[in-house]
Amino acid sequence: MASLGDFVNLSAPSLAVAVASIAFNPIFWNVAARAEYNHHVLTKLFGGAYRGCYVLAAAIFSLGILRDHIYQLALADQPFYAPVHQPIVGGVLFATGSVLVLSSMWALGVTGTYLGDYFGILMDAPVTGFPFNVTGSPMYWGSTLNFLGVALYHGKVAGILLTAEVFVVYWFALQWEDPFTAEIYAKRERERAKKQGGKKQ
Repeated sequence: MASLGDFVNLSAPSLAVAVASIAFNPIFWNVAARAEYNHHVLTKLFGGAYRGCYVLAAAIFSLGILRDHIYQLALADQPFYAPVHQPIVGGVLFATGSVLVLSSMWALGVTGTYLGDYFGILMDAPVTGFPFNVTGSPMYWGSTLNFLGVALYHGKVAGILLTAEVFVVYWFALQWEDPFTAEIYAKRERERAKKQGGKKQ
């Protein structure tokens, strides 16, 4: 009888590193963003909100590239399993995910993509066009599709399991981020309403 060990090399150090890297990234950017919002740590450190946001953006982007590289290295150490080797499906998923990620970055810009609202750099209005008319979190779910696409392209069960981790950590990140971000914009609207009320008086 086949066991998980036949499809996944659980003893490979690269697998543990990939698990840690996938978990670390959203924890890092949420902790950094909250520290900025509550104490303006990066704004003070780098001499302005925009500079601080750009530094955080560079850090998040670099960590994402590193995580993806670690993922590829982890898959290289894992056994091939023919039934999950679906290069065409994997390619389509990766292409779809890439479109969601890149179009989201284009629509939001650097500060919109990389937590500028925690620095007080707020957008005038929510983006409702593509890809946000497909999903409210195209960066996250597009990235998840990329992970799954790579796993299927290479025929690695471990990649599917790591993709499941990506999905879970992103889901938890959204439970943490979405209400907080919504409150940031709600606070701005309350302040605007208060100012307008004062002017009418």
